Amino acid sequence: MATFRETSATFRGRMVHSYLFALMATLLTTFTGLKTARATCIPSNSEYEAFFAGLIDSANPPSLPTAGSCCQMDVCAIPCPATVPKPDSDFGIGVICVVVLFCMIGIGTVYFVGGKAKNFFVAGRSLPLPVVILTLASQSIDSNALLGNADLSYKFAFFDGAVLPIGLGLSLILNALFFAKKMNAEGVLTLPDVYGKRYGVATEIIASLVLCCSFLCLLAGNLVGMAKILAYLFDLDITDGVFLSGIIILVYTACGGLFSVAYTDVIQSAVGMTGCLAAVYWIIKNAEFEAPPPSIGFPDYVYPDEATAKLYDGIPCTHVPDAFCYNAAKWCPSDDNCKTDAGAYPFGDKVIYDRSMSDPRALTPFPNAILFNWATIFVLGFGNLAALDFQARCLAAKSPTTAQIGCLVAGLLTFFVGIPFAYTGAATRYYFGPDSPYASFETDSCSKILGLPTCAMWQPDGNAFIYMLTHVVPKGLGGWCLLGIVAASMSTCDGAILALGTVFSHNIVRHMPGEMIKPDTLLRWARISTIPFAFIAMGIAAAKSDTTGYLLVVAFDVALAGAVIPLFAAFYVKDPSPNAAFWSIFAGSLCRVILEFSLKKDGFLIYPYGGDEFLDYGTAASDFFPTFFDKPSADLWDPSVQECKQSRFEDWTGVDSLVSPAVSLLVFTILHVLEKTCGNVSCFPKSWLTPLEKNFEDEDDTPSAEIEMK
Repeated sequence: MATFRETSATFRGRMVHSYLFALMATLLTTFTGLKTARATCIPSNSEYEAFFAGLIDSANPPSLPTAGSCCQMDVCAIPCPATVPKPDSDFGIGVICVVVLFCMIGIGTVYFVGGKAKNFFVAGRSLPLPVVILTLASQSIDSNALLGNADLSYKFAFFDGAVLPIGLGLSLILNALFFAKKMNAEGVLTLPDVYGKRYGVATEIIASLVLCCSFLCLLAGNLVGMAKILAYLFDLDITDGVFLSGIIILVYTACGGLFSVAYTDVIQSAVGMTGCLAAVYWIIKNAEFEAPPPSIGFPDYVYPDEATAKLYDGIPCTHVPDAFCYNAAKWCPSDDNCKTDAGAYPFGDKVIYDRSMSDPRALTPFPNAILFNWATIFVLGFGNLAALDFQARCLAAKSPTTAQIGCLVAGLLTFFVGIPFAYTGAATRYYFGPDSPYASFETDSCSKILGLPTCAMWQPDGNAFIYMLTHVVPKGLGGWCLLGIVAASMSTCDGAILALGTVFSHNIVRHMPGEMIKPDTLLRWARISTIPFAFIAMGIAAAKSDTTGYLLVVAFDVALAGAVIPLFAAFYVKDPSPNAAFWSIFAGSLCRVILEFSLKKDGFLIYPYGGDEFLDYGTAASDFFPTFFDKPSADLWDPSVQECKQSRFEDWTGVDSLVSPAVSLLVFTILHVLEKTCGNVSCFPKSWLTPLEKNFEDEDDTPSAEIEMK
């Protein structure tokens, strides 16, 4: 009986490298002569591969994996991962109906636009408080904060997922405190208009370019979330799901602008928040276990302590003195009556590990991405202050007070709805983790700190939380939550598409020579501009379809690096320098690009602390038994003799996110002070660094009419 031991709850490699407590594998029980075998299960060592092939047939060793089997069975005697059943067709039908409903509502709002750019950009500045709250919350509670959060907490640990809604909710509260009222009072159409009013055309254009890059990543991340659900429900390729999702959202967004976004956001928020809360709280309350309990083990399994041995009536071990082992007579009297597990959680799992955000070694024997998690909260909390979609809703509110209250309440809603998703990670590990029938392991891997010469790394399933909703949660609740995640993804995607189209047409192309865009053609250009950006984002999403949550952090890392400091200065510095603003954006963004390629990054997001827990997995190190088996010591792996060659994690991601805005602040401060002291010196024509007068109340070619949303 093969087995893996685990003593924690996290996995992190490329963004996903293993992090769950101690996966420990069993090797087969007989040792025979070596024969040559084609190395496909253990490509790093043909001798080990030949050994395991010889156990299957010493006279004629087969190639591994054998027909109808898999590497983890042939090498570790762990049953091949079970296939998760296909979801009921009702889930797909429900999603189709809801998507069609949202599209009809969005397309129908073209009536409210009435050919006016102001209505398309900021919904006639008519949004009442309930709509502002729900449309802001729907932008914050997106598929990253929901599905990405659940995925990360399942693969890693609680805070690896929870940092997403914590950072997003914090950003809305900070926006309420610093910008919401002031932004609404500006009377502009887009966030970059504020840069233009304070600093001039040059700063408006560079800020627009930076924020467009940011929102391409945000849009791509949400397309991945929606595409994962569509691909699973309809058996599509993930790339097909990405493009299908993008085209659907593009159609109704281009028709109604912020009116279509706001109206659909209201319905999407109602469906999304209630459905997601209902399903998640059901999981928290009713799952068979909130986290995997201590493993019962398998024949020859050595219990880690006396308490666990008593729990399962362990018996004294044969070869390990003063230790207790699996009671085969009680739990496995025959092959058809055998209660075992993979031994993945010798001490049991936890929902939250203490000191996860204060101690890098809180997850030992696995590393803790503590620096990256704190950086994520900072990036989302402050980077989102320059979010085009957040500020578009503040601009569209009926009054400055409405904008401020809307941000505050939406931030609290983000905490209330988003954070509980991180609590589902441990429950998801119980049903679809390394101790479940669906577990998959990398055969050619070892870990010294885990005592595993082979099969050390668990490979989590990116659809595990979706499986929970379709196979564990009651059908109605699970379907409701799936609809909620789709709604959340659509609500942020439409806001991002709208922001990209409006900013590009209004704040970039409009300033190009030749007057390509005039007031009476602005609306047409804004609609046309949504198309290329939507397809660019689809391409990014297709290339990064294996990640959820990561692109969200990248999006606002870009915004934080250059755009946030000049935004603060625009409202809180007396007569801010246009030169200082332009070069602070340029310097912060350039610094971020330089650090991206100059800092060492191995892709695992782990700061290089000392200790064995901060070593990556190595390749297979031995064909002996792991150290926790009840076998003669001569048959157990000795890491000092057969070394597991592991490299130390070294990823400085997070440092660049913190340094770049500091550079932006430093450049702004120095240039602003020098200019006020020594006079203005500029590399641009004076007109390009002259604050603009922007009044968009009479922007359209026909008189504007106030449109109330009631």
